Amino acid sequence: MLTKRELEQLKITPPDKALYKAVKDNWDAVAKPLDSMGEFEPLLSRIGAILGDVSLDIEKKAVVVMCADNGIVEEHISQSGQEVTAKVAASMGRRTSSVCRMAAAVGADVFPVDIGVNSKERIPGVTDRKVRRGTGNFLKESAMTEEEALRAIGTGMQLVAELKRDGYKLIATGEMGIGNTTTSSAVAAALLSCEVEEITGRGAGLSDAGLSHKIEVIRQALRFHGLKENEPLRILSTVGGLDIAGLTGVFIGGAVHHIPIVIDGVISAVAALTAERLVPGVKEYVIPSHSSREPAALHILEELGVRPVIDAGLALGEGTGAVMMFGLLDIARTVYGERTTFADIDMEPYERFC
Repeated sequence: MLTKRELEQLKITPPDKALYKAVKDNWDAVAKPLDSMGEFEPLLSRIGAILGDVSLDIEKKAVVVMCADNGIVEEHISQSGQEVTAKVAASMGRRTSSVCRMAAAVGADVFPVDIGVNSKERIPGVTDRKVRRGTGNFLKESAMTEEEALRAIGTGMQLVAELKRDGYKLIATGEMGIGNTTTSSAVAAALLSCEVEEITGRGAGLSDAGLSHKIEVIRQALRFHGLKENEPLRILSTVGGLDIAGLTGVFIGGAVHHIPIVIDGVISAVAALTAERLVPGVKEYVIPSHSSREPAALHILEELGVRPVIDAGLALGEGTGAVMMFGLLDIARTVYGERTTFADIDMEPYERFC
């Protein structure tokens, strides 16, 4: 059981700057124009610095998918009911869901986790780390207690420790939970101290009326709880979700254990920002993937100082955008790992003038 004091005492050691430079110098030695691999050069240099490995061994990859239900669904902020969460989680357990199909194509292993599905039944193929059966309706009460939020954070941290022990070098974040774009918008609005309508999107496809209702529900809840942006743990426990809390722990665990963690969409982006607010320095271990269709995502990525690589209007969730990033990183790494140098082709290297 993670305590608040233990969380507050965590200190993050930044990635090795010398290793970052060593990887970047290797990129400059590849027979190509300088920086011509764009964002992939600094991103892979960051990964090398985090892992402490100039060879950039990222072959063994995992996707951690936190599954949880949200009590705010009672307010009709989603097209679907809570029963869908368990159904999709079961599909992940059978390895037939979208993220599982995509992960198989890039050689990644998927680890679905029941951290808060509103079901008494164990879901075959899904790791049972249930904190509680869904959160409370945060329009009427806190989503969870502070202790429950800490337990979920600790669960995410523990999972990263276990994956590192098993040799995984790169972890993607995913989630499944009906209503979780509402929880993520509420947390984002509180952490960023911005207007709710500025960062709230349609989720799985709300109508104009549905979106207006969703915004009003979040606005009322934030007024009801009186949240302040410098209270990240209170924000998380009051209007967040167990999936967000678990992923917050994954991002913190990545920084503690020096494992790069790939953001997926808005839910995992909110978790990354929450992690950074709770434990400064976590953002140095975060790798971006795509620009989510949800408007909060770009605000959060800007706050974290990272830029998305994929701009394709993705909104599937489950970690699918992060898994697409896995494939791109693997392709870019082949240029680095099997590099042809200027000497190999009898050519003078390009000079860097700025």
